Amino acid sequence: MNELKPQAFPAGWDEERVRKLAKHDEPQTEDEQFAEREAAFVAEDQLVMVVPTAPSPKIVKLIAKKRPA
Repeated sequence: MNELKPQAFPAGWDEERVRKLAKHDEPQTEDEQFAEREAAFVAEDQLVMVVPTAPSPKIVKLIAKKRPA
């Protein structure tokens, strides 16, 4: 029988944070989800960028150090 491993969360994340995100995202329609993503591109206090896959874990760690959980 396979034993279930405990869920591993990224730095700064826990089960409560994941549940809050799911509670926000799950009831949204595709149009609402799209509108939310589009709004991120024009928000003055946010930056959206594409980065190569290889260095992305390092970038995520840098952001996690600067952003409170």
